[in-house]
Parts: sequence; structure tokens; C-alpha cells
Amino acid sequence: MLLRTLKSNRAVNFFLFPFLGILFWLKSLIYPRTYTFYNGEADNILYKPIHNLTIEIPILQIIIPFILIIGMALIMLQLNNKYNIIRIRTMLPAPLFILIVSGFSDLHTMHPVYFAAFFVLLAIYRLFSAFDEVKPYSPAFDSGFFLGVASLFYFNVFLSFPAFLIGLAVLSREPKWREFIVNAVGFFLPFIFAFSYVFILGKTPAFLETLEMNILTPVVNIKSKLPVLVYLGFLLVLILLGSLKLLHQYDTKKVSTRKYFIVLFLVFLFLLASFLLIPSTSIEIFVIAAIPLTFLLANFFVFLKSRFWGEFLFSLLLISVIILEILA
Repeated sequence: MLLRTLKSNRAVNFFLFPFLGILFWLKSLIYPRTYTFYNGEADNILYKPIHNLTIEIPILQIIIPFILIIGMALIMLQLNNKYNIIRIRTMLPAPLFILIVSGFSDLHTMHPVYFAAFFVLLAIYRLFSAFDEVKPYSPAFDSGFFLGVASLFYFNVFLSFPAFLIGLAVLSREPKWREFIVNAVGFFLPFIFAFSYVFILGKTPAFLETLEMNILTPVVNIKSKLPVLVYLGFLLVLILLGSLKLLHQYDTKKVSTRKYFIVLFLVFLFLLASFLLIPSTSIEIFVIAAIPLTFLLANFFVFLKSRFWGEFLFSLLLISVIILEILA
């Protein structure tokens, strides 16, 4: 019954999914806590000023990321409505995104990944505008620029840059080398600004050291966190089911929808590569990975013919998030 309500396009859902978000984050809102960073993790050039301003106000460190995920949920609704990714008017992506992200209860506090996720979502939004364009210079530049900004908040997202280059080739009508150059210029421009800024201040060595620590610093292995592993395992099952559903529908999907899902898959794949290959990348990367994952699972739940299995699987996801919040 809950899934059926959340799948609908009724205006009441605009109030329902923020309310669900408050319930999932209620414990953190009542008992705010700060995140334990490894050396350099909170020193990324765009995140450090925000961190310094809020470090003495724990409740603000909960409210800001919560507002960001609510904002991202609304953008995802707009993304689906504008590009018809799921091809059905539904509000399910918003509560589903909040639900997936809320499952990572250790991250119910300020972390640079939330700001990075916001700009990655904007990068995807602009990249989709390149579909069927002969000269998509503006979407190419904007998507690269937003991804570059995201990397200055959370550096490890830089590894997803090739996904945007390939995605540009997938979406544009007649891909040429100029679009890729424009995309690369957009991506590196925030870094040029950052290097210029630290060079003027004489802080270039510290900036480079921060980037190095954000790549090479090993983090706590999530194998010791059994509840999180179980949650990730359940998400993996849903990903497999959602992928099988999408493959079954693939021939009936419109060309634009196929290409959008290919791009989302590429983004997810390269984010997963960051998790596997970069020592400092940990569970927080799944906050960003939740963006493509949301559309895959929303497509699965919307088009699942069996109401029983849809409600059952969605209820399991909901219960698992509640349990993780209790155990946090």
C-alpha cells in the first residue's frame, strides 16, 4: 500500500517524502553528532570553509546535509519529468532516493560527499541535455564544470569523469572531438581556479598534500560493519532484479530512455571503481551512487507487475533502513 501511494503523482507526496526523511533522520536530529574524518578529508578546498563554520554547531551539521538530500530528491523529480527517464509520471524517485541514502546511518551528519552528490546530479542533469544535439557544447561544458566543482568538495569523485566523456558520445547525435575538449575544459576549469587561488596564497604544497591524502589514505574496512554489509547485499539483490527488468524492457524503451540508462550505468560503474580502486574511498561513495541506482530501482518498482512482490521488497528496504537507524 505504501509503495502504491509513493508511486502516484499526487501533490500530497510533496509533503510525504520530506516527512519520511525526517523520520529516518530523527535520531540524528535529536542527538546530533559529527563525523570522524581521516587527515585531509575535511580539508578539500570548497568543503573546508563550510566545515570550519559549522564544526561548533552539531545540529547545523545534521540540518545542512538533510536539506541537500531533500533538494536532490526534488531535482531528481524534475530530471525524470523533463527527460521522461521512466516514461511514467511518478514521484517514486524522490522518496526512494531519500530511503536509499538514509540507510547509511553513519553518514547522517555533515560530509563533503553530500555537496559533491548535489553537483554530480547537476552534472547529469546538464549532460542529458546533450541528447540528439549536433553541437552540444553548452551541456558538455556545464556537465564537466559541475563535476569539477563536485571533485573539489569530495576529490574521489574525479574518477567518474570518463563516464561523462563516454556519456557525451552516447547522447550526442554526431560526437566530434570538440565536445570532448569542451567537457574536459569545463572539468579542469575549477581546478585551475583552485590552483590559482592557493598559488597566490602560497598554499600550493598544502593543497597538493590534501589531494594526495584524499587518494592514498586507507580507511576503516566496512567488512567489520555487518549491518551495513547486509544492507549493501540487499541493495545488490535489488540492483540485479532492476537490471534484469530493464534488460527485459530494453527493446520496448525509446532510444532516449535507453541512452539515459546507459549513461546512468556508466556513472554507477565508475563510482564503484572508485570504491574498489582508491584506498580512501569508503561507504560514503554510495551517497552519490544512489543517484543512478534510484532511477534503476524506480523503473523496477513502477513496472513490476506483481503488487505483492513490489510491496514486499519495498517494505523490506524500508524495514532495513529503520533497523540501521536504530542500531546506529
